[in-house]
Amino acid sequence: MSARRILVTGATGYIGGRLIPRLIEAGYAVRCMARDAKRLDGRFPGAEIVEGDVLDEKSLRAACEGMDAAYYLVHSMSDSLEFEERDRTAATLFGRIARESHVQRVVYLGGLGTDDDKLSHHLRSRHEVGEILRASGVQCIEFRAAMIVGSGSISFEMLRYLTERLPVMIAPRWVTTLSQPISVRDVLLYLIAALDLPSRESKIYEIGGAETITYREMMLRYARLRNLKRRVIIVPFFTPRLSSYWVHIVTPIPARLAQPLILGLSNEVVVRDPSAAADFPQIVPDGFDRAVTRALDRYRTNAPETTWFDAFDVRGLPANFSGVREGMLIDRRECVARTSPRALASVFSQLGGRGGWLYGNWLWRLRGIMDRAVGGVGLRRGRRSESDLRLGDAVDFWRVEAYEPGHLLRLRAEMKLPGDAWLEFSAEPLPDGTARLTQTAFFEPRGLFGVLYWYAVAPFHALIFGGMAHAIAARAERGDLRS
Repeated sequence: MSARRILVTGATGYIGGRLIPRLIEAGYAVRCMARDAKRLDGRFPGAEIVEGDVLDEKSLRAACEGMDAAYYLVHSMSDSLEFEERDRTAATLFGRIARESHVQRVVYLGGLGTDDDKLSHHLRSRHEVGEILRASGVQCIEFRAAMIVGSGSISFEMLRYLTERLPVMIAPRWVTTLSQPISVRDVLLYLIAALDLPSRESKIYEIGGAETITYREMMLRYARLRNLKRRVIIVPFFTPRLSSYWVHIVTPIPARLAQPLILGLSNEVVVRDPSAAADFPQIVPDGFDRAVTRALDRYRTNAPETTWFDAFDVRGLPANFSGVREGMLIDRRECVARTSPRALASVFSQLGGRGGWLYGNWLWRLRGIMDRAVGGVGLRRGRRSESDLRLGDAVDFWRVEAYEPGHLLRLRAEMKLPGDAWLEFSAEPLPDGTARLTQTAFFEPRGLFGVLYWYAVAPFHALIFGGMAHAIAARAERGDLRS
């Protein structure tokens, strides 16, 4: 008997990226759909990779063809109300195409909260997407979850950074709202188990961890697990918008993503329907402390499998970059090193994050602070892993746009700029056994201000880029590489 065929949308996202390897391991034939298929090259051995968009009927129809079941793991995160219409349109199209393609079951992950509550815009939209999928005529198994506790989860990262960095936390009233956080491990168990449900009816399952606690309790218990002394002082004047700006300053999460998260925290999100416990008795959810311990162990022993910023802040990756174009401004540096191209590539592929940029790190930090001040991502995002790199990864305020291990790395800037920028490194062998490092900064200015910006920062580029190229070559020659 052939393996059941499963489509996973949102394959570059936090949940999708963790679900796919587990489905493959369980013996399913998995098809991964992403807006840019190149970002998944080599990431999920054994899976079929297709390029598609839930707002594009043709690509969606091709992705759904021949599938027995599908995971709908696509949603928008924005402080603009336009996301609701996008999500509504996408869910309507997906439901129709799934039904016409004879997909037997759609599994959807939404958010907790009672329908009669005054839900935030985002929680309301999550519920509406579930309703649309059920109304499409295809069976829909909808899971509703509160905060997902796991390494790299956006909601967990917000809690982690706030608690780690602030000895005294001035908090708004929403930190006293009850929640039922659930570990990412348990969410994945539920999602996979949904494929084997015997029922052919659509159903909503509320899922949560073993405890119902407030956000304030979560921060204090996290602090205790980390042996940190923390105080939480609640004040009435913090609005969601003000809170989001504070999160923007203290954590790597930009205000436009923090605000919808915070608005959702004002709603009580606890499990009221025990159906999940009855229909999935094999799953016994972790308590909060156990879930946090698992997440922290993941940080200590390895990099997170996925992070919240894997799918966010991507500006049309990969760009239609074909080298020098008319109007492109360029800063190119070359160094010859008494080493191999692979050694050079090993150094430049480990730039950023905690290891820094090898030269002028205080200037890089200053540039990150300036970017955060104008609403950019800054340097606090770091990188998913200090030693491993893959296409689509975030590296501080850059995104990996092209990566050929041992040879080439191209980063696209995601900082606030009056134009588009790239930073490219390549390593080539030379006939005498040495290797050439070519480091190129490309800038495509937007209008006169973009041109003026480039020449204003040119003296800093001369210092930073020149020093960095020589530092990469020197480190490669020393063999001073991270494992």
